[in-house]
Amino acid sequence: MANFFKENTNKQVNKQSKQSKQINTVIIDKLDLNGCGVGRYQQKPIFVAGSLPNETVEIRIVEQKNKYILAKLLKVIKTSEHRVAAPCQHFSLCGGCDLQHLDYDEQLLFKQKKVAELLSRSGISCELLKQLPWQKPIQSNQWHYRRKARIGVQFDKNSQAIIGFRQKATNQLVAVKSCPVLVKPAGDIFPILKALLAKLTVKKAIGHIEVIIADIVDDNSNKLTLVVRQIRSINKHDRQLWQEYAEKHSWTVHLLENKKGQENSNEQINTSAGELSYGELSYQLPDDIRIHFSNTDFIQINRQVNLAMIEQALSWLMPEPNDQVLDLFCGLGNFSLPLAKKVARVVGVEGVQTMVNKAFANAKSNGIDNCKFYQADLNSQWLSNSWAKNNFTKVLLDPARAGAEHAVEQISQLNIATILYVSCEPTTLARDSKILLDKGYKIVKIGLIDMFSQTKHVETMVLFHR
Repeated sequence: MANFFKENTNKQVNKQSKQSKQINTVIIDKLDLNGCGVGRYQQKPIFVAGSLPNETVEIRIVEQKNKYILAKLLKVIKTSEHRVAAPCQHFSLCGGCDLQHLDYDEQLLFKQKKVAELLSRSGISCELLKQLPWQKPIQSNQWHYRRKARIGVQFDKNSQAIIGFRQKATNQLVAVKSCPVLVKPAGDIFPILKALLAKLTVKKAIGHIEVIIADIVDDNSNKLTLVVRQIRSINKHDRQLWQEYAEKHSWTVHLLENKKGQENSNEQINTSAGELSYGELSYQLPDDIRIHFSNTDFIQINRQVNLAMIEQALSWLMPEPNDQVLDLFCGLGNFSLPLAKKVARVVGVEGVQTMVNKAFANAKSNGIDNCKFYQADLNSQWLSNSWAKNNFTKVLLDPARAGAEHAVEQISQLNIATILYVSCEPTTLARDSKILLDKGYKIVKIGLIDMFSQTKHVETMVLFHR
């Protein structure tokens, strides 16, 4: 008679429990693509957030997987020469930044290696990667660069407000006191908001608060716009409280209420009555171009980098008076309008009709009449559209993180000699670059755009010639 024995899972649980209490020593070899330190332990990769290459660290195992191990950093025994003290008091908890503990020059090197590694994974040859024509990175101030952010609001069991950003790998908020990556005075707004929310009579009424500084001026008299998402109706007392704080701190406050059975209402405080819509917010570009937008619109959050990025795009594209330029994923006209000042014609294409309407309005308000905008799903077949029949000489594309796989396939059919690709996600950039290289294009220039200093995020500009 056969005997069958069930595996003793209790022994496995006990083994993992013992390991989770043990303190072990690990040598970190490299950073992964997310900026997390990676070493080897028990013949598996072990990931230790907060560690750096060439460091010896004490860790406690948090989770055992079949192919890798996750561990918590307890102590750095041997410190990397590139480690620096993180300026933000919330860095160890807050999920907003990843690399504050790494010297800034090394951050840029990490990001360049990240782009190169993803290009390699896409199938681009090692020989070509060695010859990549890297240009000087676009960078700005390492701190106080972010001009738009969403601040989370949660309430504890005592109805006390927690105001800040999400913790690493959780939905819980860090109670932030100040944020060194936000443009001043936005970075110091947290204790003021906490004091205000403590006085509200309708508790747990706020979902989140969006803070926006549309333009930065030299005298630092930046006026904050706050968009307050109300998940419950606001009463007279609380409305008056927001009014008082808005007047005291020179804020413009918009209360967006969710009312039962109605669409979101939008009440504006400390300015004339009306909705927060296109035209109330704006930012300046070269050649006295002003881009108007609403709080729900995507804009580049780093003003310095955006200006430098536009300047570099113009320099690399070398626009000539007879050029006809196709600008795909054009948004509000951030690239289209500066280009239109240099060339015969620009055609901008965007997937959302409201953005197309705003781009048209931006062109009109700036007196630019050689720039036309169209709506199209750029992830579908669009070559049959009338606007695609122009004899374009150059193309610029600035897609979202999903990239432009279908768009670059079709661009290659137009036989356009010059393509400028502005990427906010190196994984999809690598995929799309491989398509263009296989179609007979070559990389003439490539450079980092450090839009998000102190984080793992990397943007890239690549110039292709056929």
